[in-house]
Amino acid sequence: MQKPKNHIFVCASTRLNGKVQGSCKNKDSHNLVAMFTEALMDRDLENEVMVTSTGCVGLCEKGPIVMIYPEQVWYGEVTEDDIDDILDALEKGEIVDRLSI
Repeated sequence: MQKPKNHIFVCASTRLNGKVQGSCKNKDSHNLVAMFTEALMDRDLENEVMVTSTGCVGLCEKGPIVMIYPEQVWYGEVTEDDIDDILDALEKGEIVDRLSI
């Protein structure tokens, strides 16, 4: 894979000690990684946008957290229903205001 144009990070609630706990995990953030990946393949964007799970980003009360780089856009309380809106906005160079934190 070449260097992606965008990188989507999804908080997976992994702590420094390796424990997986917290709000993002409890709200199925692990499933969001697979769902983003599938949606990117459906849009034929898998070579332009990479999806990675991350350790805890410290905003558990707003989880699941999704971060988009290099734009430095952070979204909170993301659900499966938000994926298309996030990807639509990414393709247009916009932000989903209702999710922005």
